[in-house]
Amino acid sequence: MKVLKDILYKVSLTSTTGDMEVMVKDLAFDSRQVGTGTAFVAVPGTQVDGHDFIDKALESGAKVIVCQKLPDTLKEGVTYVEVVNSAKSLGIMASNFFDNPSEKIKVVAITGTNGKTTTVTLLHQLFMRMGYSTGLLSTVENKINETVIPATHTTPDAISVQALLRKMVDAGCTHCFMEASSHAIVQERIAGLKLAGAAFTNISHDHLDYHGSFDEYIKAKKKLFDDLPKDAFALVNGDDKRGAVMLQNCRGTHQTFALKSQADFKAKIISNTLEGLELDINGKLTWFRMIGAFNAYNLLVVLGVAELLGEDEDEILLELSAIRGAKGRFDRIAIGGIIAIVDYAHTPDALDNVLKTINGVRTGVEQLITVVGCGGNRDKTKRPVMAKIAVQESNKVILTSDNPRFEDPNEILKEMQAGVGPSEIRKCLTIEDRREAIKTACMLSQKGDIILIAGKGHEDYQEIKGVKHHFDDAEVVTEFLQQLTKN
Repeated sequence: MKVLKDILYKVSLTSTTGDMEVMVKDLAFDSRQVGTGTAFVAVPGTQVDGHDFIDKALESGAKVIVCQKLPDTLKEGVTYVEVVNSAKSLGIMASNFFDNPSEKIKVVAITGTNGKTTTVTLLHQLFMRMGYSTGLLSTVENKINETVIPATHTTPDAISVQALLRKMVDAGCTHCFMEASSHAIVQERIAGLKLAGAAFTNISHDHLDYHGSFDEYIKAKKKLFDDLPKDAFALVNGDDKRGAVMLQNCRGTHQTFALKSQADFKAKIISNTLEGLELDINGKLTWFRMIGAFNAYNLLVVLGVAELLGEDEDEILLELSAIRGAKGRFDRIAIGGIIAIVDYAHTPDALDNVLKTINGVRTGVEQLITVVGCGGNRDKTKRPVMAKIAVQESNKVILTSDNPRFEDPNEILKEMQAGVGPSEIRKCLTIEDRREAIKTACMLSQKGDIILIAGKGHEDYQEIKGVKHHFDDAEVVTEFLQQLTKN
């Protein structure tokens, strides 16, 4: 329990009514989670406005209401706190409620369109291997050392973030590596955090359904760097023209990484095969169990962050060379002479990167068969673009369902088909059922061929009309390839 006035430390207040010394047992922004002694924070959301649920929160026992706009009628015996920004206030209050855990642990946030999950996963594995007690907040999973806590969003809500950090601190963690999505940044889910540093991987077409325009999407990413304290570091991609934009008005120490331009952390690709990647980093040749130029960038982020946190370069490279990437990120499955690659690529840029990486290491004799879909209730403009990239970079393409959510999967497929030109129709199939699509890809393949299954990666479900059905791309392709080898 905490005294309300202590929880409100550093919150920008407009007005207060009632007892500021009242004891607060818990925080909630969802009225369904309110109980006796809860402080309810009314946050305007994208779908619903928390202000509409103030009465329900009071009925459930809330004695403190924090809001941007006071109700017309104030209930006697209730403390009302009017704030400038409810979402930001929630993050600051949550930090205070859990005794400001980010001040007791080095938290590094990674943002960018692609590479977030891989880099935070690599950082978590690296620091664990180097003997540190380490936390992880990612799309795939949250971890306290090796204990897994399931993830529901790229970045948890503000209360969950602080609660998880508190558990990490209590478990003796010294570091935490977290993904910071553009949604989370804009929605102030990371408000109240004291960051030791932040890194920017890259930016490309994604989430325009939410942000409205590419400029707004860039601003969302940039906000992470604008809010950094002076004693934090800002590490950005020097080969991405938006990297310099991230550093504008950033008070932290400016650092860059690159493969093509001059940078503080630079590497050269020596060899790139389906077995691994060899890089020259400051004259040190190091082999990694990862594939592709995009992973060379991810490895540079990890190297840069680790060095900026004070670690030795030689030890970093030694440990990194033994680590595999994140689940569902260029997962390689080889059965019966056929190679299947499962990857989370769900944006045009990510799909293009993966396909060009595969084509860059092919002999040219084998077929590249791509299975790809697009999620429902998400940015529609990328659907024809994804299909166009797939047919241009593959020998055969099977367009299929991803997570249709509440959309008709056939309508999604029609929008994807619009990106397939007349000359490319002959090498493109459309099979709505994802399992059948993967089975067909396996049946079409011969020894030496490569099958890319893109879009879902680590996800072990398919979401259809609000229901999540078990579906794991790696499991399904393994099943069918094993059947082929028996026949």
